[in-house]
Amino acid sequence: MTADLASITGIETPTRLLIGGQWSSGRSGTLPVVDPATEDVLTEVADASPEDGLEAVEAAAGALPAWSATPPRQRGECLRKAWELMVQRSEQLARLMVLENGKALRDARGEVLYAAEFFRWYAEEAVRIDGHLSVAPSGANRIMVLRQPVGVSYMITPWNFPAAMATRKIGPALAAGCTVVLKPAKETPLSALAVAQILAEAGVPDGVVNVLPTMKPGPLTQALLADPRVRKLSFTGSTEVGRMLLKQAADYVTNCSMELGGNAPFLVLDDADVDAAVDGAFLAKMRNGGEACTAANRFYVHEKVASEFSAKLTQRLAALKVGPGLEDGVDLGPLVNADTRSKVAELVDSATGAGARVLTGGQAPERAGYYYLPTVLDSVPAGAGILSEEIFGPVAPIVRFTDTDQAIALANNTEYGLVSYLYSGDLRRALQVAERLEAGMVGINRGVVSDPAAPFGGVKQSGLGREGAHEGLLEYTETKYIAVDW
Repeated sequence: MTADLASITGIETPTRLLIGGQWSSGRSGTLPVVDPATEDVLTEVADASPEDGLEAVEAAAGALPAWSATPPRQRGECLRKAWELMVQRSEQLARLMVLENGKALRDARGEVLYAAEFFRWYAEEAVRIDGHLSVAPSGANRIMVLRQPVGVSYMITPWNFPAAMATRKIGPALAAGCTVVLKPAKETPLSALAVAQILAEAGVPDGVVNVLPTMKPGPLTQALLADPRVRKLSFTGSTEVGRMLLKQAADYVTNCSMELGGNAPFLVLDDADVDAAVDGAFLAKMRNGGEACTAANRFYVHEKVASEFSAKLTQRLAALKVGPGLEDGVDLGPLVNADTRSKVAELVDSATGAGARVLTGGQAPERAGYYYLPTVLDSVPAGAGILSEEIFGPVAPIVRFTDTDQAIALANNTEYGLVSYLYSGDLRRALQVAERLEAGMVGINRGVVSDPAAPFGGVKQSGLGREGAHEGLLEYTETKYIAVDW
């Protein structure tokens, strides 16, 4: 028995593949979309096959010449209209997202507006694809540099931010003049399909945006990356999967952008404002229920303020209301699926077995749905396994330290380098520490770093390239140099 999505959300949501401007049933039957709050099936969505994928590439390649030749202002106006439509339907889109993802309605509302903002930002950036002209040092000729669209772009998005990860990729691609094939996560295809429907209403031509939910991402991706017409791969997901995709993309030297895993440290120095640090920690940890690559994963707190910080963070997390995301007053919804909940539980059990103290939570409640209670672990040993893995859940492990150099070394002791957070009452000291942290982004006295106008991305094994800002637009362009003498 599936739910009546339209009556719950207030909008009709597509459940078929989008290929060449047509909604298609595909060749492989359907896949179930499950409500994490109840474990019930919400609806069935068309399941794309590799053959469907190649059909989508054909459509995208066919639409590419006309779209890339479309004036930048016109491309931008399509994105601007899509932003307006998303904002107008923000409540309906948020409710849809809660059903398939599980997050609390407050988080979903925030994501929809954040997601829409990528369309507005890139509507403005579409007219700012600048090249340059200079005289060769020898004086023999001019150096003319152009930015041209990279071509058909294949995009793979995760389940944790089902709308924002789609718009963060589609926005710059369309602004640059590329056409796209999007594969959303099998857990959360509905938000991506709803965004695609909005883009079509906004005037994006048939074939420019194609969407392929699938239960079998491996064969589909292998088929698309083996097609030489696919010139760009943009992936957001785990580092493990990212490594495999890079190997596949190497066969055709496909241009790649990778936004991979994180293991964000959150440093609280001895001179920090503890109340401000707790506020920032709450945002950095509990945004999206902890299911974010930017989530604070390890808390390194100076011994001088550790007891006060732990007590106040525990008080904040223990007061959260846990339940279905659409219920009034709910602060924390379920995790996305049973495997995610099991991993979180195993990490917590391992940490307590190593000597960590549970200050609140530490277990899954006995109820239907993939819930895990908000948890604070204090006095976590510096070598505990929970500190080396991405938790992706509402768990805050706290490690006490006495020396700042030691804290920096612990923060950098990971293969990841996406984001770090730092609280200190001395800005000069904070900036010195920030320069030493091995991360693509650092939040100083802030618990949130994401912004469509800022370059988002990591170092080390947290990824390649940047999304957002002007840098995100350039990821979908190739640089062409023309030597000319007049």
